[in-house]
Amino acid sequence: MTIRTILVDDEKLAIQGLMLRLEKFADVEVIDTCANGREAIRKIKTEKPDLVFLDIQMPGFDGFSVVSGILDIDPPLIVFVTAYQEHAVRAFEANAVNYLMKPVDEDKLADTMERVRTRLAEKRSAEEAEKLKTVLAEVAPDAMEAMPEEPDHAARYEKLINIKDRGQIFRVDVDSIERIEAAGDYMCIYTADNSLILRETMKDLERRLDPRVFQRVHRSWIVNLGLVRQVKPHTNGECFLVLESGADVKVSRSYRDVVARFVH
Repeated sequence: MTIRTILVDDEKLAIQGLMLRLEKFADVEVIDTCANGREAIRKIKTEKPDLVFLDIQMPGFDGFSVVSGILDIDPPLIVFVTAYQEHAVRAFEANAVNYLMKPVDEDKLADTMERVRTRLAEKRSAEEAEKLKTVLAEVAPDAMEAMPEEPDHAARYEKLINIKDRGQIFRVDVDSIERIEAAGDYMCIYTADNSLILRETMKDLERRLDPRVFQRVHRSWIVNLGLVRQVKPHTNGECFLVLESGADVKVSRSYRDVVARFVH
């Protein structure tokens, strides 16, 4: 597939340098360039690119203003490119694919393009599924009745979570999360090789995770059901889940229905 791309930067040399680096990617087609935010909004809406490399620090409309200006359309994937590290948190909050520092490192650019391909494939798969449903509804309504209501159920939930901890931003693969512990308005996120602090409530975090994989088992705990290795009965109708790492998590009585799926 061809990745139709627009470059946005008020510095001509920056655009030229990025175009040279992108030449090595055969699937990237640079369809246009923009020197300011207003021009970028107009061309993104008319050209409908797959991907935009977007400078943040520009006179007038900065990069974040461009993102705000295209929220009324199906937006392209965004990669922020800037000389200012302090914008990183806002970039990830804007759901950017990545955040590249100038001058752009070739290895990091290659990693970014892999992420772009993955995101586009997921997006296009969802679009193809919707087109198929539309066609089936017209020519084979009986077949539509037999289809699951939400074939792309998992697509609604996060696959990566950005966590700012100890002055750094970690991009955590959701599938690698083993358990989550609540501590007030903070969440302790445990993976096989790391533990990170996320400022978010348990309720809000639950909305972002696929409930078929992540289940609340206690007032203070969410676990990845795919990483449960043993169920140990305890007193008063409670029990412990033994996870892949060897950690024990208590399941309170009010959540014991979660355990039932492991014993049938």
